[in-house]
Amino acid sequence: MSGRRPAPVVTGTVRPGWEGVRDAFARGQAEDPGGAQLAVRHGGRTVVDLWTPGTGRFGYGAVPDGGTGARGAAGAHGACGAAGAGGACGAAGAGGACGAAGAGGAYVAESAGGATRAGSTYGADGTAGAGGAAAANGVPGAATGHARRTGAEAGGDAGTGTGTRSGSATGSATGGQALRVDSVGVLMSVSKALVAVCAHLLIERGVLDPDDPVARHWPEFAAAGKAETTVADLLAHRAGLPAYTDDPAGLPEALLLDPAARVRALAAMSPVWDPGKAFLYHAHTYGDLVGEVVRRVSGESVGRFFAREVAGPLGLDLWIGLPEREEHRFVPQRAVRPDPTPGQVAQAVERAGLVPDDRLATSLRASSAELGRATASFGTRRGRAAEFPAAGGIGDARSLARLYAALVGRVDGVRLLSAATVDRARTPRTDHLPQPGALHRLDGPDRSRFGLGFELPRPGAPLLGEGSFGHAGAGGRLGMAHPESGLAVGYVCTAMAWEPSAGPDPRWMPWTDAVRKAAGLGGG
Repeated sequence: MSGRRPAPVVTGTVRPGWEGVRDAFARGQAEDPGGAQLAVRHGGRTVVDLWTPGTGRFGYGAVPDGGTGARGAAGAHGACGAAGAGGACGAAGAGGACGAAGAGGAYVAESAGGATRAGSTYGADGTAGAGGAAAANGVPGAATGHARRTGAEAGGDAGTGTGTRSGSATGSATGGQALRVDSVGVLMSVSKALVAVCAHLLIERGVLDPDDPVARHWPEFAAAGKAETTVADLLAHRAGLPAYTDDPAGLPEALLLDPAARVRALAAMSPVWDPGKAFLYHAHTYGDLVGEVVRRVSGESVGRFFAREVAGPLGLDLWIGLPEREEHRFVPQRAVRPDPTPGQVAQAVERAGLVPDDRLATSLRASSAELGRATASFGTRRGRAAEFPAAGGIGDARSLARLYAALVGRVDGVRLLSAATVDRARTPRTDHLPQPGALHRLDGPDRSRFGLGFELPRPGAPLLGEGSFGHAGAGGRLGMAHPESGLAVGYVCTAMAWEPSAGPDPRWMPWTDAVRKAAGLGGG
């Protein structure tokens, strides 16, 4: 025995000229114990549609379906729950000043009711061996919808199949549920882009303006010094509300699972810094801040608005609140390392230069606790059904790619946003601002960059290069687009492995480079 590990099984299709992406995806997943999906569209057409069930070699937190394991205090993108993309803000400074934990120590989810389809197989042409359930709002189910929409069948627009048979649809080396062609999973902070799209639809329709005071649409929000806070402040993480409470223990679970209670808490809160004068990643509160504006303007929750206005017209398997009939498709995410304890988070906040009883310090600790509870809830039916707009979106890579493709061009006749709206959304809104309080001393070249609701490229999350926009999520999920090239990409994974303080996720880099090369953008 040489000790050489076998290459991951990669199944799916690529178009001619994009074969290098398949090989790069396999290299990127070679050490990943979890499963992953990668979908790429170019000029609105599917060119890559791949997935792998993973190696199954979890060294931490690997428990059979139905069990529970480490429950995460890690925030979207980094330790302390308020860290920005790449750990560049919050308690984690650029370069990992926090050090308490990398993103990815989130939790081991409970099984989605144990409803796996034993024995089903998925061949190289990407078609399912068993029928999928119908999605919400009349969106076709996986077995019928995915093949029609993505060309994953032989003769579809993804070209000839280049994958290999993945074998059984259930089971893994750890007893977990393997990723399948029709699987969906938690998107973590990739979900924030779904919320941003809803806001931009209302902006484009003229019923909302980024410069509007939030209180114009949500009068209760004017309390406690927030009368001048704008919609743009919410979208760009400038609102000064990174947590729901000043209690470092965070909002109790009973209130955290109640959307109305979360909104009431935010309306009553006074900002931790002057809105618009600094920025800090709002790991969980972002979804309720922007989502409540969407609700006040549209008359329906952000999850329902997204389903009707975005997912329905495009035929997406993306939800903010998973319908019960889709539970059989859910695959849990898994931790690859333990999470920081509350004490470790507190120490990390102090190491960042914050006085323990300072409001910013307590907000960071509260955000960590709140996001940990929310993330743990995604291992339950109640948590998946609830609308946690900032981190609780559920879907697959194909739908992410299709969504982003419809932001920068037409997909089956549907374009969601105009080019002017996309340009406004990807215009930098935080490059000129410091992080609040003592955290400004941690500013560096890899700090977070935000437009209106989307992340912008930086060394730790380069996306598709200059001009691209998108959003990463804790553990390594990623959705993004590059308008000038017509590229749109979705990547979904089950192992919470990305450590933002160490730079880009190693799983991304091979295929990101290959995608750029295939699209004529050059590598690197």
